[in-house]
Amino acid sequence: MTFKHVAIMMLPMAVLSAPVVAQNNSEDPKISFDFYGKANVSLQSNDNGAGSDTELESNASRIGVKGGSKISDDLEVIYQLEWQVDLADLGGDDNLKSRNQFVGLRGNFGELTVGRRDTVLKTIQGDIDQFNDYAADVKGLFEGENRTSNTISYYSPSFHHFRVAGSWVLSEGDTQDDGYSLALTYGDEGLDDTGYYFGAAMDRDVDGYDVERLVGYTKVQDTMFGLMWQQQERVDGTAEADGFVASIEQPWGDFSFKAQYQIMDFIDGEDDAFSFGVDYKLAKGTKLYTWYTGRDRETIEAEQRYIAVGIEHKF
Repeated sequence: MTFKHVAIMMLPMAVLSAPVVAQNNSEDPKISFDFYGKANVSLQSNDNGAGSDTELESNASRIGVKGGSKISDDLEVIYQLEWQVDLADLGGDDNLKSRNQFVGLRGNFGELTVGRRDTVLKTIQGDIDQFNDYAADVKGLFEGENRTSNTISYYSPSFHHFRVAGSWVLSEGDTQDDGYSLALTYGDEGLDDTGYYFGAAMDRDVDGYDVERLVGYTKVQDTMFGLMWQQQERVDGTAEADGFVASIEQPWGDFSFKAQYQIMDFIDGEDDAFSFGVDYKLAKGTKLYTWYTGRDRETIEAEQRYIAVGIEHKF
């Protein structure tokens, strides 16, 4: 019996037992437990440049548990176990896909974890990607959106809103070097404590690429504006490219209007994407949405078009 079979059998037990565990933990302030998830499904028309189809898409729907336990006043053990689930197509053994899964320690020194985790270059993007997990996700044109196994991650405490972070990716082989990711950030990603957020990061030998990335965004009244610049190349020095992302979000009552432009300039042509969409908040944790994405990819000589309507519920 594989681990995946065991995980599939245990997930229903975790769902049924979560309220009881959470209630027990509320009696012990030293222990925290959070059972959470997101269900996101859209009816989507996909034209990849070689024909179109309409289908249901499960957009990185997920389920997980995270929490910790205080060892002392200054030290806590933390963990997260998260899986992606497909609500539309895949079933059985193929329905579970590992996401962030790690254990570690948190204290005055910061946070140190081991396991599978997003690299710090990926996490510095904060909230700039208005179409994360959809066809217009920045990973559609940019390298560097990596969640790596065998990873040791460190996040420092905040020093006057500055933080440093690093990921060490162990190759566990003689033919490949270890990779690493380093980052420096300023501000609060949610813009609650600071009016600006900035990040700078680089990858070296992570998933075959070297990457440099700069991110910044702010709010003018209620409107959020963001920019991200990136340079990337394969570790052998080929496929060098650079580009940027510009995004904007404007709330209006229960609606949120957003748009995003992305371009990556390669030696053999430019790939770009333009997206716009509208979210409507039904209730806390629940929204309806619609969006359109058009991508013109000179590198593969394709014009790609996507349009979707869907629903998302977080719990």
